[in-house]
Amino acid sequence: MPPHRAGGEPDNIARTAADIDFRYHPPIFPKFHLHRVLLHRHMKCFRNTPMLRTDDLDFALPEELIATRPAEPRDAARLLVVSRSDPARIEHRLIRDLPDILRPPDLRSAMPPDVMVVNATRVLPARFRGVRADTNGQVEGLYVQPALTSHEHANRGPIWIVLLKMRRLRPGVLVNLLDRHDRDSGVRLRLIERVQSTSPSSPAAGWIVLVESESLALTPGLTAADLLEFIGLTPVPPYILAARRKHHDAIADDRDRATYQTVYASTKDERPGHGSVAAPTAGLHFTPDLLLRLRDSGVRQHDVTLDVGLGTFKPVETEFIEHHPMHSEWCYVPQTTASAIAAAHAQPPAPRGRVLAIGTTAARTLESFDTTDEMLRVRCKDTSILISPGYQFKHVEAMLTNFHLPQTTLLAMVAAFLASRPGLTSASASQSASGGTHVPPESPPQPTSSAHAVEAISRLKHIYAQAIAHRYRFYSFGDAMLILP
Repeated sequence: MPPHRAGGEPDNIARTAADIDFRYHPPIFPKFHLHRVLLHRHMKCFRNTPMLRTDDLDFALPEELIATRPAEPRDAARLLVVSRSDPARIEHRLIRDLPDILRPPDLRSAMPPDVMVVNATRVLPARFRGVRADTNGQVEGLYVQPALTSHEHANRGPIWIVLLKMRRLRPGVLVNLLDRHDRDSGVRLRLIERVQSTSPSSPAAGWIVLVESESLALTPGLTAADLLEFIGLTPVPPYILAARRKHHDAIADDRDRATYQTVYASTKDERPGHGSVAAPTAGLHFTPDLLLRLRDSGVRQHDVTLDVGLGTFKPVETEFIEHHPMHSEWCYVPQTTASAIAAAHAQPPAPRGRVLAIGTTAARTLESFDTTDEMLRVRCKDTSILISPGYQFKHVEAMLTNFHLPQTTLLAMVAAFLASRPGLTSASASQSASGGTHVPPESPPQPTSSAHAVEAISRLKHIYAQAIAHRYRFYSFGDAMLILP
């Protein structure tokens, strides 16, 4: 596989959008296929949409721009500010400037409140290490989710779905798990069967395993999250761990646990044993003080939950983005959040409160529902929505997002947001549940032309070229971009 392009001289970094070289970058996760789900899109949001070549979302990045640890403090991260309606707008700010950017002090009194939607999912300490009982070979793994309680072995103990990296996998193999301090934890995994949809050639393989212990009482009320607190490590992306090893940059897991979790992560357990195996990284930039200053400026914070799965970061391997078999993730919108969005959209178009999604996962959650009425009625669902240029956003007017890996659906979604025309949200503008009045949208969704989609990719390349030229830090612990209407 082609390596990273080296940093080079400054004039090689400050390339223009026209000649920025989009190429392969090693993926955040190995190329496994844990779930091959049916491709599902909300096609009613597309109009005569041209397909996007995956190669158009490829780029080279100087290795030193990959962030291996977060900014300190969190809100000291840099912020690249752009506008969907004004291609000329590019500002270089800091995350802590968000209150003044979103709501300039001299205009606040005349501005209706904005709705800031965050993904309050909690990251599980899902990574683990172990030793094979038969060979003493080293094992690395990642907890994915609990298996169905209807599984034939469920009456023998907890049943998990995990990814395992070790040699000669076969049913019956026992793996003795280590605790967080590399001591025998007293917990072991017994391999039952391979997840059928996993590619045999994958570096990591998906398995259904039985959790056993002779020293711990594995009671029915003991969830995977409980056990992982004892044996699990923070699921920091492998490329960060590799970069740390290369530069002899050792960071304690306790520190990663604190920094790879948002300050507003929920302590509620809507689905016992479930959670995220990767952080909603845009949310990592917030501090309690910044949230307080945003509230005082007139930004109202509301939560959603999308449990981030491995597929979120999986590179697209098909020629066209739209042919990618999209992963499925569980998401949930509380009534208060749906009502706040409905109330904002029920206001006259100018001025009215904007809906700001913190991260692609918050945006995907909202866009997985056709209307706020559906949010209020359904509340939660499994979503496999794929958003690429041509999609007209229904609920989201602004987005804060990190700089993403190439050839991923995340990058396609950012390009789609740049192309989606602000002010044309097509969601039902239902008022809050107390009012119940249905107000039709101010205008129907408009088609995004082929030229508009090409323009979006060009803008995305230009923005990323600017980020590289100005030495922004990329990926999970990196800097961020604010996309305004």
